Amino acid sequence: MLAVDSFMASTSPCCAASTSLRCPLALSLPFASPRPAVRLPAPPLLPRRLVVSVARTASALDDLVLESETDDEDEEEGDEAESGLFQGEAWAAGAEERDAVRSPELEVFELEELPEQWRRSRIAWLCKELPAYKHSTFTRILNAQRKWITQDDATYVAVHCLRIRNNDAAFRVYSWMVRQHWYRFNFALATRVADCLGRDGKVEKCREMFEAMVKQGRVPAESTFHILVVAYLSVPGGRCLEEACTIYNQMIQMGGYKPRLNLHNSLFRALVSKTGGTAKHNLRQAEFIYHNIVTCNLAVHKEVYAGLIWLHSYQDVIDRDRIKALRDEMKQAGFEESSDVLMSVMRAFSKEGDVKETEATWHMLLQSGFEVPAQAYVCRMELYARTGEPMKSLEMFREMKGRNIPPNVASYHKIIEIMAKAREIEMAEKLLEEFVASHMKHLMPAFLDLMYMYLDLNMHEELEQTFTKCITRCRPNRILYIIYLESLVRSGNIQRAEEIFGEMHKNGTIGTNAKSCNIMLRGYLSAEDYQKAESIYDIMCKKKYDVPADSLEKLQSGLLSSKKVVKPKPVSMKLDEEQREILIGLLLGGTQIESHAQKGVHMVHFKFQEDSTAHSVLRTHIHERFFEWLPSVYRSLNDESEIPYRFSTIPHSHFSFYADQFFLKGQPVLPKLVHRWLSPRVVAYWFMFGGFRLQSGDIVLKVSGGNVDGVERIVTSLQTQSLVCKVKRKENSFG
Repeated sequence: MLAVDSFMASTSPCCAASTSLRCPLALSLPFASPRPAVRLPAPPLLPRRLVVSVARTASALDDLVLESETDDEDEEEGDEAESGLFQGEAWAAGAEERDAVRSPELEVFELEELPEQWRRSRIAWLCKELPAYKHSTFTRILNAQRKWITQDDATYVAVHCLRIRNNDAAFRVYSWMVRQHWYRFNFALATRVADCLGRDGKVEKCREMFEAMVKQGRVPAESTFHILVVAYLSVPGGRCLEEACTIYNQMIQMGGYKPRLNLHNSLFRALVSKTGGTAKHNLRQAEFIYHNIVTCNLAVHKEVYAGLIWLHSYQDVIDRDRIKALRDEMKQAGFEESSDVLMSVMRAFSKEGDVKETEATWHMLLQSGFEVPAQAYVCRMELYARTGEPMKSLEMFREMKGRNIPPNVASYHKIIEIMAKAREIEMAEKLLEEFVASHMKHLMPAFLDLMYMYLDLNMHEELEQTFTKCITRCRPNRILYIIYLESLVRSGNIQRAEEIFGEMHKNGTIGTNAKSCNIMLRGYLSAEDYQKAESIYDIMCKKKYDVPADSLEKLQSGLLSSKKVVKPKPVSMKLDEEQREILIGLLLGGTQIESHAQKGVHMVHFKFQEDSTAHSVLRTHIHERFFEWLPSVYRSLNDESEIPYRFSTIPHSHFSFYADQFFLKGQPVLPKLVHRWLSPRVVAYWFMFGGFRLQSGDIVLKVSGGNVDGVERIVTSLQTQSLVCKVKRKENSFG
């Protein structure tokens, strides 16, 4: 990315937009050429930030904005699940590995070699003055030199900026060069600029240079691949792990390079540093890394064997042969099995219900002298639950407490789940009370297990009481409301069910889906309220929800008396007002729209951050709100947990308007009428997707694209809504 302008807020109620932005900057350029008749347009500015001091909160924010720092319910289960394996270990490379591979040599003339004194003076002046200026003035100065400057001259200036470690300035010079008529692709220069940007942690700009080399038909140098992978791995929170894997795979498959061992290990460590439930999807990539290490005759560390076994133990289908092969290879290499390996083997065998192998591994763990983790007892509890001996699982739980091993969250979740499925009502209730009294976090799964038990036993009063207790202690979610809604319909309390359904629909953090609509449809049909049943049916047709044949048959027969015939409603693909406002808010925050091969249609790409609580909630909400616009692969999910953090809409002409408004030649811009579109709902979704709150209480809103005039219009519009904000230019880098 190019340098960004930041818009910082002030808490003063009378602050206004900075007038310094509107003032023209007069420069005295001793070597400036006269202004040309035709000027190349300056490139659009990239992401900005708008900081707002909130005087009053919009109503949409009340429903949608969650404060992640006060959220108690997003802790992962169990001690092992709080982090992956091998975090902080020294066997993999750190950020210093960016310098491990050298860039190709770049030949640049020396200034003294130039015969013309005037050219030497002008280049020396550019090298001195350019790094001090921001983007618009920077480009203006270079444009003024177009009558005399050559590619060699501009290359010297770019290399000088790299020498003084002003990589942003070098990137700007290079970006200006490629737009000139005399430019010829310089692979060595592009490689050097990309490598310096990567070493500096500017992953977006480095990736842009990488893609530019590929478009020129050149395979990037090994240094560029290496540095870009490490730069992606260095992004906090592991947010760019997928991009790192993509570049690593291209390094081997497209470039034919053989990465250093430290690079293999760094990427492998990042894959197994995720939590168990998340990391299980990384098995294929981890196996690919292991294969590359072996085929390159590199040393396989003990942690690689342990990590692969750990990943295999979390798979839905256990590959026992592969686990055995890895254990054998580990022993042949002279490595002893650690407690992590034994725990992974126990987990794999317990998932299959293999009592003999699980108990044998358990005894190996005891005899090894390692401290027995609580997770080992959880595996044994799961084992005996699978073999139909739930009371023996309870014995394991009590044995753990008897050995002075304090139960953790995972152990409470597992034993309550087992007791609830075994219909041990009193024991499940007692364990839940004990769990709540322990003041541990993440109570929701235990409440849900108890409510499922009550629902199966038709204990609707107890279910309602548990629902009330749950919403006072946990952040409510859609599953909780669906169980309660099902209970109300089964008990015939349709009026209360209608209230709960309306509450779900209005609450953006909960929302409705195909299952809740089908429950409500059955409720109306059972109450013979066919008019409301037909309205729910219309909604389901619009959202492309599946309607069971028996419900459709009952609705058809119920409407025969009024001579109405139920036919599948034709789906009119049209964005409603809420969807339009949501889309505008997300586009302001950086959501991308891409043109399709079919002319005149576009598709929206939704991308959410896995480490963000707000994005996790928003992902489910957007999936439900745009359900009818999604391809079947994203609509045929069995559970909300399967919703990916990246998904796209179908290509459609309705998205073309927004593509034309928010993008110009592939670059983000601000529409001229954006200030008229800033409704409370738009601002709410903008904040949820591309904003955050500072410790001072100010809200920072990141703007994707645009110029000073566009941002000024946004500020003026927000100020009319009593949102005090201020614009201030500040050069920064976003990635």
